[in-house]
Amino acid sequence: MAAEIVNPRSDSNAGADEGPGTAPDGTFDPAFALHRGGKMAIQATVPLRDKDDLSLAYTPGVAKVCSAIAEQPELVHDYTWKSQVVAVVTDGTAVLGLGDIGPEASLPVMEGKAILFKQFGGVDAVPIALSTTDTDEIVETVVRLAPSFGGVNLEDISAPRCFEIERRLQEALDIPVFHDDQHGTAVVTLAALRNAAKLTDRSLGELRAVISGAGAAGVAIAKILIEAGIGDVAVCDRKGVVSADRGDLTDVKRELAGFTNKAGLTGSLADALDGADVFIGVSGGTVPEEAVAKMAKNAFVFAMANPTPEIHPDVAHKYAAVVATGRSDYPNQINNVLAFPGIFAGALQVRAARITEGMKLAAAEAIAAVVAGELGADRVIPSPFDERVAPAVTAAVAAAARAEGVARR
Repeated sequence: MAAEIVNPRSDSNAGADEGPGTAPDGTFDPAFALHRGGKMAIQATVPLRDKDDLSLAYTPGVAKVCSAIAEQPELVHDYTWKSQVVAVVTDGTAVLGLGDIGPEASLPVMEGKAILFKQFGGVDAVPIALSTTDTDEIVETVVRLAPSFGGVNLEDISAPRCFEIERRLQEALDIPVFHDDQHGTAVVTLAALRNAAKLTDRSLGELRAVISGAGAAGVAIAKILIEAGIGDVAVCDRKGVVSADRGDLTDVKRELAGFTNKAGLTGSLADALDGADVFIGVSGGTVPEEAVAKMAKNAFVFAMANPTPEIHPDVAHKYAAVVATGRSDYPNQINNVLAFPGIFAGALQVRAARITEGMKLAAAEAIAAVVAGELGADRVIPSPFDERVAPAVTAAVAAAARAEGVARR
C-alpha cells in the first residue's frame, strides 16, 4: 500500500481530461500506459507482520548479522542479496537506436533490462544511470558502488569509451563486469552461426565472415569468432575494411586489425563481401543488393540493425541459406536476452570473480545446443521465450567458471 502511494501503477496523477495511458501529446498510447509509475519495484522476501518480525529484520537482530560480516567479510554473500543482484550501469550515451539521450531518458531501457534479468534468469538487477560521461568518473563511481552488488552489467555506453571502462573495472573489481552491448551480442551471434554452419554441413573453420560495424558489438563479435575458430573475419567501418595499412585507425581498431583479416582485404564493404560466406551487420546503413549477390553460395546474412536491417530479409533470402535479424517479427532473432540472464546467473551461482572468454564460449554452445536437434533455415537460434535457454546457459557458464578457476564456490 505504501509503495502505491509514492509510485502509483495507474494514471491517478493524470489530469481530469486525461485517461489511462495518455501520452504527453494527449493521445492514448499503450506504451505510456505500461510505463506509468515505472516497470519494477523492490519487494521484501521476508515477512514484516509484527514487532517480532521487525526486531529480526531490523534492529536489534540485524546487528548480529552486521557484526558477523564485519568479522568475516565473505559472509556478505550468504546473509545479504549481494550474490544475486546486478547493477545495470549506463551513462545514456548509446541507448538502443536513440543515441546519446542522457541518463534520465535511458531509465526506461535500464528498467526494461532489469526486468529481463529477473524474468529470464531469476537475477535481481538495479538500474543505475550516471550523470557523467567522463571515463574516470564512471570507473570511480562504479568501484565505490560495487560492495552492494554481485556483478556489473554495463549498458548503452558509447564506443570507444566502453572498452576502457570495462577493462578498468574488470581490473579493479573481483566481481563479474560485463558490457552486454559487446559480449551479449557476440555470444548470441556465435550461437546462431554455429547452428547455421551445422545446418549446411560446414564447420566454422570453413567460413569467411564480414562484419559491418567496428563499434562495441563489431569488435566483440570479431574476437569471439576468432576464439571459436572461424576461418577468417574482416571488419568494416565507414571507411572500409579495417586493415593494418590504414593510417586513420584508433587504438582499438589497430588492435582489431592485428588479429582479423588474414586474407589482407582492402577497400569497401562491398569489396569484402565478394565471395564471403557470412555477413554480420551491427552498424545500420544499407548494403546494396548487388554486393549481397556476390557472396558465396549458401551464405548467411545476419543483418541485426534495428529497426531497419542493413539488408532487408526479402533481399537476403534471394541469396542466403540462413537469414537472421535483430527484430522479433522475423525468424532467427539475434537477441541478447538469450545470453546475459543466464551468463550472470551462472557466474553468480558460483560467485565467479570475472566472466572469461571460456564462459562466453560455453554460453554460446549452450544456446546453440537448445535447438540443435530442431534446425531449419528459420530456426538456428531459440526464441527468447524458450524456457530451456536460461537453465542451459546458467549450467554451462557455472561449469566453465569452475573449469577455468574463477569460481569461488
